[in-house]
Amino acid sequence: MSGNHSTPARRTLARGFTLIELMIVVAIIALLAAVALPAYRDYAIRGSLTDAASGLTAARADMEAYYQNFRTYAANGNASPPCLTAQTVGKFTIQCAAPGAAAYTIQATSTDNTLKLFVFSIDQGDNRVTVSSPTGWGSANCPRWVMRKEPC
Repeated sequence: MSGNHSTPARRTLARGFTLIELMIVVAIIALLAAVALPAYRDYAIRGSLTDAASGLTAARADMEAYYQNFRTYAANGNASPPCLTAQTVGKFTIQCAAPGAAAYTIQATSTDNTLKLFVFSIDQGDNRVTVSSPTGWGSANCPRWVMRKEPC
């Protein structure tokens, strides 16, 4: 037998990934990042908003103690209200105004660019108001503190 036998060509095993496989992996990673990053950002913001709530609550307790001692929220000859001096709590500045003997308003304003537009307040009647917040986080003058991304 003479002939034209063709011998099977030796196949080499491919090693590594093809370009298509790599592109699929990149697309999956991009999709996961597009979903995960905004969720993480909202989670981090919510964590920072608790600084405002705790700062306002502590300042209100200080103002009530001041009232118990001096029977006024306003400054008197002996002392001045504890929250007239601005305090920093986390990423918020807490400051108050006591325009009269029977009223005060304490306000928490963000000092951080990622939390810009967040302003919360509380008064002597424990009325908690979100004065301003970014789009999607409630509305201006919401009659409660907005601590998560939801309508007021």
